[in-house]
Amino acid sequence: MMYTLRGILALLVYVFNTLFWFVPIILGAVLKLIPIKVWRVWLSRFLDMCATAWISVNYLIQRAFTRTKVVVHGLEQLSRKDWYLVIANHQSWVDILVLQRIFNRKIPFLKFFLKKELIYVPVMGLAWWALDFPFMQRYKKAFLEKNPHLKGKDLETTRKACEKFRHMPVSVMNFVEGTRFTRNKHARQQSQFTHLLKPKAGGIAFVLSSMGEQLHKLLDVTIAYPHGIPNFWDFICGKVKQVNVDVRVLPIDKNLLGNYFEDALQRERFQLWLNQLWLEKDNKLKSLTVLD
Repeated sequence: MMYTLRGILALLVYVFNTLFWFVPIILGAVLKLIPIKVWRVWLSRFLDMCATAWISVNYLIQRAFTRTKVVVHGLEQLSRKDWYLVIANHQSWVDILVLQRIFNRKIPFLKFFLKKELIYVPVMGLAWWALDFPFMQRYKKAFLEKNPHLKGKDLETTRKACEKFRHMPVSVMNFVEGTRFTRNKHARQQSQFTHLLKPKAGGIAFVLSSMGEQLHKLLDVTIAYPHGIPNFWDFICGKVKQVNVDVRVLPIDKNLLGNYFEDALQRERFQLWLNQLWLEKDNKLKSLTVLD
């Protein structure tokens, strides 16, 4: 009963905090429609400050209601002045709260690549645009076969959309498995990894093709839940006692910046690199399931 009461109270405070910061973000989104470059750059910094404050208050809510112990290794080399590509395994929606918690005020605000169509989602699309979430345009293979003159235009469009990050550091987040891990999905995939689904190379290859020259470092994050994978409600009720996280800071290999989608040799090289990274992550997860 106490867990349920704690969860209800925590949820109400989370909602209030979100609505509180949502107001200036939406107002900023409207003001950002004014097409003056200096104005937009300044406003982007202000909106990132609002988003960072929102996460900071979320962390205080966690401290007050959940008391979850988060054991993290590898945060020593981080800076808010660098450009990062962040990748992680994905087991629960709690992963996002954990990532926001451990990286808040240590690296630039985490942003996700979104499909271009999501910019038309009422209210939220405008908020994502205001916070400079990069929108990607991807053409399907069948469409390109009928319109060959558009080949390569999707990358070019996305690169132009990411030019704003030349003026302000950014952290781009990607869950490489593409979906949350479950034993059923693992069995259906016949994954060669013990604790992970197969990595999907296309998404991270698209990010590197679009922004590779701007990104300085790769953050390889491994998240483990020693007591079992929780859901969001478990987390806000305070049932998650401990989370173990390992962060590896890796250089962006220039050999990975080639044309993944048209060069078969480059595609093979990229997939071999990612599979090796995933094998190392699989082994790391075994050690992280031990309580500290």
